[in-house]
Amino acid sequence: MAAIQVGRKCVKTRGRKSGKTLVVTKIIDANFVEVKDDKGKLKRCNIQHLEPI
Repeated sequence: MAAIQVGRKCVKTRGRKSGKTLVVTKIIDANFVEVKDDKGKLKRCNIQHLEPI
């Protein structure tokens, strides 16, 4: 979990938005973070579905 920090850019690896670049805005718990996409929408995302850049 040390690689996932607030403000860190990540690439979504699974799901509908796979391949998109996201920015971590908030750490919810050990498994989930809140991310902002390129349009500014905030979504909850599983950490296992993210690859840090």
